[in-house]
Amino acid sequence: MTRADTRKARVLVVGDVMLDRYWFGEVARISPEAPVPVVGFERQEERLGGAANVANNCAALGARTQLLSVIGDDAEGTRLEQLAGKAGIRARLHRDPSVQTTQKLRIVVRHQQLLRIDFERTPSREILASKLADFKTALPSCNVVILSDYGKGGLAHIARMIALARAAGKKVLVDPKGDDYARYRGAHLMTPNLAELREVVGSWKSEADLERRTQTLRRRLGLEALLLTRSEQGMTLYTQRGARHVKAEAREVYDVSGAGDTVIAALGAMLGAGAGLEQAVRVANRAAGIVVGKLGVAVATRREVFA
Repeated sequence: MTRADTRKARVLVVGDVMLDRYWFGEVARISPEAPVPVVGFERQEERLGGAANVANNCAALGARTQLLSVIGDDAEGTRLEQLAGKAGIRARLHRDPSVQTTQKLRIVVRHQQLLRIDFERTPSREILASKLADFKTALPSCNVVILSDYGKGGLAHIARMIALARAAGKKVLVDPKGDDYARYRGAHLMTPNLAELREVVGSWKSEADLERRTQTLRRRLGLEALLLTRSEQGMTLYTQRGARHVKAEAREVYDVSGAGDTVIAALGAMLGAGAGLEQAVRVANRAAGIVVGKLGVAVATRREVFA
């Protein structure tokens, strides 16, 4: 595969960040209190999640990466900041005392997820307004903007952000959430998965029906392209020129957590480096094939992708 100098990319990631915690242990017995397994705790891992995982993947590919988001005024927010700094990400994380940093706690036994507990609360309007001001400040120093929407309330001003980025001549990539895609109007590229797209365009009866529905949506939103991620079926890129399918990399699937984050990060890094859209999609497909072979949210490094 042709090597692109992703170190030339300057990516601004905005969205909902999370702290992903993993508690690893073993099950030796069933609790006498209830019919549930008793997990003997052994160790803990902490990783960047959500939009922070997108930023982490961008940085791992060599892109100069900024991250803009909201965290709580708590220990989890502090830890997220530390992990971002260690990854080489320039993070502007607003602290909101009225929320707790979004956290996903996974209990893992023998490489299998036994339970997940989510901690989250929507940030205040005042904090979100100040984030928009920071967005305007950060725009001149990037060439690609990635908006990573996890539906946690951190992208209340996304329509305004898209308009500002477009006016500044930046490529805008969106990882969408929910059934209202009108707020993403004007972005260059959007990356829904099958379930997310079905929620918006309805169920389709054939590939031709899927293409018709997707292209109608793409035109209505004024998108340059829509990349549909299809898990083990690969990806399909829809543009004005039609649909182009890319087969999934032939790898054993271990864990699909965060694969969508890797896809949009690789697209951003490649487009920011000056690559064409189809080459960026091929690299994103390879990067996704690498991370699904790893446990939990993970990154595909520049060395792995271009080996």
